[in-house]
Formats: sequence, C-alpha cells, structure tokens
Amino acid sequence: MTMAFRDWFWVLVLGGIWGFSFIFNAVLIVELGPIWISALRVCIGALGCWAVLFALGKPLPRDPLLWIKLGALGWLSYSIPFALYPLAQGSLASGVTAIINALTPIMTVIISPLFRDGERATPFKLIGVVCGFGGVAILASPALAAGGSSQLWAIGACVGATICYAFSLNITRSFKAVEPTAFAVIALTGAGISSAIAALAVEGVPSIALPQTWGAAVGIGLIATTFAFIIMYRILPRIGATNFSTVTFIAPISAIIFGFILLGETILPIHLIGMLAIFIGLLMIDGRLPRWLGVRRRAAH
Repeated sequence: MTMAFRDWFWVLVLGGIWGFSFIFNAVLIVELGPIWISALRVCIGALGCWAVLFALGKPLPRDPLLWIKLGALGWLSYSIPFALYPLAQGSLASGVTAIINALTPIMTVIISPLFRDGERATPFKLIGVVCGFGGVAILASPALAAGGSSQLWAIGACVGATICYAFSLNITRSFKAVEPTAFAVIALTGAGISSAIAALAVEGVPSIALPQTWGAAVGIGLIATTFAFIIMYRILPRIGATNFSTVTFIAPISAIIFGFILLGETILPIHLIGMLAIFIGLLMIDGRLPRWLGVRRRAAH
C-alpha cells in the first residue's frame, strides 16, 4: 500500500514524538511504578482527548457494546505496553528500549494473517521477520554474555509490548467507521479507569516530589498520547497497519539522540548492529530494500 507525502510527514512526526516518550518514561520511573506511569499517561491523554472532542463538537457513539469493546482495546493498546516499557527501562537505556520497539512491524507481519482482512505475508516479509529477530538476539547478546537476567527479562517485556501493539493495530482497523477523536476518547477512558484501579491496588497511592516528574507526565499524556493518537486514528485506516508501524523507524533514532543529550545514556556498538539488523528487516517488510536492489540490478544491465 503506497503512502502519500502527507502520510509520510505524519509518520515522521509521530515517530519522533514516540521516540521522545522513552525519555519521559526514564524521568517518570525515578519516582513512579510502571503501572502508575501507564495510568497517568492514559488518564491525562484521555482528558486531553475529551477537551478536543468538545472543542470540535464531535458526537459520541451511544452503543454500550462499542464502548466496552473500545475500552478493552484501550487496555491492550495502551495500559499493558505503557507499563511494560517503563518497567523495562529500569534495566535498559531508553535507546535500547526504543530499538526493541522497532519490532512492532515485524510482529504485525506475524500476527496480521490471523485476521480475516489482515495483510498477508510474502517471502520478503518473512525474510524481514528473520532479520528482525536476529537483531533482537544481537541486542540480547551482551546480557547473555554477562549473565544479566534483569536485562533479558526487560528485553522480553519490550517484546511483549510489541505483541500488544501488533494485535491492537490489526483490531483497530475493524473500527474504521468510528470517528477518530471519539475512538481515542473511549479507548483511552477505558484504559485510564482500569489502569488507575490496577495502580492503586498494586502500587498504592503515588508520591510525586520532583517537578520534572509532573512535567514528564503532562508531556507524555498530552503530546505523546492525546495529540499523537488523534493523528494516528486518522491515518491508520488509510495506510494500513504494516505501513503505519514503520513509525518505529524513527522512534529509536529520536530516543538515542535525546537519551544521549538529556540523560547521558550510552549505546554500545553491539546495540547499533542490532538496530541495523532490525532496520534491514523493516526495509524488507516495507518492500523498499527489494525495490532498491531491483533498480540497481536493472541499472547494471
């Protein structure tokens, strides 16, 4: 599925924003548990979406079953992965976490055929899947060599988040008739209520003393959630789950740059090799690498 220039523009913008969300997580995890980070993000994001909905005068669906379905989808799309990533960042640098997040298109290729209208795998996409998992193995190799079980567990948590994203991206397509702002409002509200209850039950009442924690919470809620998801739900039905998931090309680059500048994080050369393997896999899935190679072969003749 070919994307227009405006779609590529928004993919690049969203990739940059979501890359920075790993920086927000690194700030938040200092004072908050991962479930509260998820709960604050979706609750603030939901409030922002409600404000946009009222400002635009958009109606809300009245079907209670639709509210239940979208609320459950919000749990899968937001609550679980938004908790898994900050949990992983207790053991992994922001850039490494974002690199693993780049597995999302690869997981989407694996999971899409399970859906009736899902995108079918091709030989090039299957090669891309192999390259992507090879990249994750490379990323895990330093932890394996050092016996770092916490890092391995953190890598597994990130992979679990990409599986959640892959399922939710495919499920989201079945709700294309729902107005995008209303979709975001209902899904985030359902996720926010359930996440807040879970956070209170598991982690207790949060205690926030640092102003940067509040700043990061507002930033990840309004910018990386409200703004980003309203854009996402407008372009996802148009460009498809696999094309949209290429935002993860941009997120690792953004996270690595800002992690180095703002947090003083370092990325090992082996991590860059792993990222390169994942990116090659993404280029195979996207179809660009086969097309580029094909052009070169024709030019040589």
